[in-house]
Amino acid sequence: MSFDLVFYALGFLIVAVLVGLPLMTAVGAIPAALLSAPPNRHEFVSRRVVVLGLFTSFAGVWLMGLGAWSAREDSRYGAFEFFGFLLIILVGAGLLAAGLGPLPSWLLEVLGPFAERLPPPLRLAVRDLARRRASAVLAITLAMIATAFGLALTVIAVGETAQSRAEYLPRGRPGSLLVQSSSMFTRSFSAADAAAVRATMERELPGVPIAQSETVADSLWYFRAEADDVEIPEEAVYWDQAIGDEKLLRYLTGDQSTPYDEGTAVVITSASVKVDSVTLAYEIDKDDETTASKTVRAIAARTSDPHMETIFVPSKIVRDLGYQLQPSELIIDPTLHRVTAQEQQRLDDRLDDAIAETHVERGFEASIGWLPVAVAAFLAALVCALTSGFGQDANSRQARVMTRAGGSASAFRWFCACRAGISALCGTVLGAVIGCPAGMLLLWPLTMRTTWEEPARVPFETPWPAITAIVIGIPLLAAALGALFAREHPHVSAPRRLDPDRSSSAQP
Repeated sequence: MSFDLVFYALGFLIVAVLVGLPLMTAVGAIPAALLSAPPNRHEFVSRRVVVLGLFTSFAGVWLMGLGAWSAREDSRYGAFEFFGFLLIILVGAGLLAAGLGPLPSWLLEVLGPFAERLPPPLRLAVRDLARRRASAVLAITLAMIATAFGLALTVIAVGETAQSRAEYLPRGRPGSLLVQSSSMFTRSFSAADAAAVRATMERELPGVPIAQSETVADSLWYFRAEADDVEIPEEAVYWDQAIGDEKLLRYLTGDQSTPYDEGTAVVITSASVKVDSVTLAYEIDKDDETTASKTVRAIAARTSDPHMETIFVPSKIVRDLGYQLQPSELIIDPTLHRVTAQEQQRLDDRLDDAIAETHVERGFEASIGWLPVAVAAFLAALVCALTSGFGQDANSRQARVMTRAGGSASAFRWFCACRAGISALCGTVLGAVIGCPAGMLLLWPLTMRTTWEEPARVPFETPWPAITAIVIGIPLLAAALGALFAREHPHVSAPRRLDPDRSSSAQP
């Protein structure tokens, strides 16, 4: 068995445990809800079942809090810690959902006495849900689980987006096109590959100047440029130094009038400093770790973008030290030409994916891949809430009651709207009780760092306006659809059973 097969099997097993175990625990809310619903509407929900469910929910909340508290430190964690904390919180969320299973039946029982003073449509809606307790509880429980999943996903997505926005590091000036090597092991192009990529860019973008960043051909050779009283920020695109020609220099500064001299280095900074020299540290022999230094003339150039701060070293100075250079990046300066999405797509189609990859710096772009999943979950919650009004038994008796009371067709629609709205409201409120804390606590292990990078958590902002809109909007939409699809089913009396003795005596 190959290593790759073992790796994929292990990954599948981990995902199955992370997803399957909490899902099976959460689905336990369905049998708990059905078992808690008494067959007779005049019977009460067992208080022992409700108390046991609440105890299970508190245990789930405690597990979620334990997992989030364990992952609270801003330090680096290993992969096993990450999966462990994540599993603890997911299991806790499943226990919270399973423990709230008996609550829909208990809510319908509690709402009964309060509904007696409400208008007839609301009162009859609560009575109908209580009379058909099993089907109503199942619909509410399914709506609760779907809403909880959608809200948890929304809270996590918003928090992850804020974290990713804070950690985002641009790869160039806004609007610039960068063509870089797609190899995982080298940061530069070979001479032949660079010539082929440049020729392709010139065909697709005729007449557009192409800047070129270079790097030392042998990565084992040490080379570093430093300037007194100048510190390059770690989030800079070219944190060590930038090697190239005058096109690269003017791309870095964003000013086409920046003076260029092939014997003068340029310190590009946003600070007001005076620079007259730059020190170059380099190796004479790659087999000897002894470094030499050389001081070259330098000037300072201002930039308004701190990500573009660096020390620019002309290529001729580096070659004069005995180094061979290779192209590491081909750049289209946005000051000279703004690359469109269509141009980038054409260039992608022409370039070999094994050699080069393109990137247009457009700033941070939030992912919306989670949005269709969340919308599907909320639609599922809506459909589940509407199922409480399906079937002939759901409408025939109440239609007859409202007809006896002199109600009209519009009154019956109001009844159907109230029934669907109440069912959806119970499901969304209970779903918010599960989904909101689950999402807020899952953010802690999901934002842990398992690499050597410095952790930088940002304050997690819960999208309360969106949560409120969902909790209120789904019941209102369910009520509107319940009224729209309301159908009166005529009441069909049960057939009369004949007395066999009377039937036989009536025959001649």
